[in-house]
Amino acid sequence: MDNYLLIKYLHILSAFILAGTGVGIAFFMWMATRTKNISVIVITAKHVILADWIFTAPAILVQFITGSLLMEKLQYSFESPWFMSVFSLFVFVGFCWVPVIVLQYRLKKLAIEAEAIGILGGNFYRVLKYWVALGIPAFIGILIIVWLMVFKPLDVV
Repeated sequence: MDNYLLIKYLHILSAFILAGTGVGIAFFMWMATRTKNISVIVITAKHVILADWIFTAPAILVQFITGSLLMEKLQYSFESPWFMSVFSLFVFVGFCWVPVIVLQYRLKKLAIEAEAIGILGGNFYRVLKYWVALGIPAFIGILIIVWLMVFKPLDVV
């Protein structure tokens, strides 16, 4: 039995999960920080970290595995300009995402500390700026990867 369509489905589904979780996490963290309610920020920071481990991390793994399987099934070259572009962006997004995870734990810790004293300090907002500064290019990278997957503007063989 040919499992091409199943692999393709899982690849597309994990791309949706990856992009959707990224947007959702950013939106809810932004909305929580706008409230300036430290308890809301603490709860949201905890959920953001959980969402990344439940949704984002597995989606990244599924993307890598199904992408590799599709490359082999479709006999695309792993040395093609298209693959090199997609893989370079995948690595770039990963280099942005790993520090984002670390920053999310830092944001949670700072928010918990702030909750104890009742004041959210400037250090929280400084770390949040780094989080945003890494999240935006990572998300743009994901959008470009999806565009490359759909339109394949570069040679694949």
